Amino acid sequence: MNPAQKALWYIESHLAQELTLDEVAAIGGVSRYHMVRAFAAATGLSVMRYVRARRLTEAARALANGAPDILRVALEADYGSHEAFTRAFREHFGITPDAARAQRRLDTLKLQEPITMDSTLLDHLAPPRFVNGKPQLIAGIGERYSCETSAGVPGQWQRFHEHVHEIPAQVGDVAYGVCCNGDDAGNFDYIAGVEVADFSDLPREFGRVRIPEQKYAVFTHAEHISTIRRTINTIWNHWLPISGMKAADAPSFERYDVTFDPSTGNGGLEIWIPVKE
Repeated sequence: MNPAQKALWYIESHLAQELTLDEVAAIGGVSRYHMVRAFAAATGLSVMRYVRARRLTEAARALANGAPDILRVALEADYGSHEAFTRAFREHFGITPDAARAQRRLDTLKLQEPITMDSTLLDHLAPPRFVNGKPQLIAGIGERYSCETSAGVPGQWQRFHEHVHEIPAQVGDVAYGVCCNGDDAGNFDYIAGVEVADFSDLPREFGRVRIPEQKYAVFTHAEHISTIRRTINTIWNHWLPISGMKAADAPSFERYDVTFDPSTGNGGLEIWIPVKE
């Protein structure tokens, strides 16, 4: 089992109990940082958001079956009060628990059923090379995403190509897609940018990130850009757990040199993962 599979098993078998990210990461045998990224790469969801969605789904099922005590359902879903449960339920499903119980049906609700992991890993991942990366300043179009909203990244790259000529002090002709400032909920900043000599003249509307000196495992993704998630999933859920290395809490990034064609998505790229012994 890879870390995401172990996490899914643990969550489903302990859904009625208190769950923390630390516990889930420990079951997966990895750090919180690693688990957040491995789970997102495999499922497209953050760990704790999946937990909440699963609990609310089971609560909705109980209400549709006529559960008489909404507070009891709330407590079983790990909410401390009727009010907190009602607020979360309405935000998730668009209706109140009372309405869900009254309508006695689930087909109008967006339920989160248990995820069954399939064979989404690559059959073969070429071994990486290891690089002691130099400090870099990256500037470009920045957006903040959750695991669920990251489908907006391709559109962000389109905006980057429209405005790249406005970025001053550019160094070289390589583009970078930098993931940084991630949190335990699976939210992260993504900068589609280029290396710059300094930030002093950079217009305020552009995002910026400092990449520190760091050891990286560098993987080649030679296929079309649309399949990059499968490669990233394989790195985090297969290669890293058996590599004897740990993920370092530093930006990871994609590196697009002149061989990559942004108009077709072909040409390949590199994926740089920060690691430590």
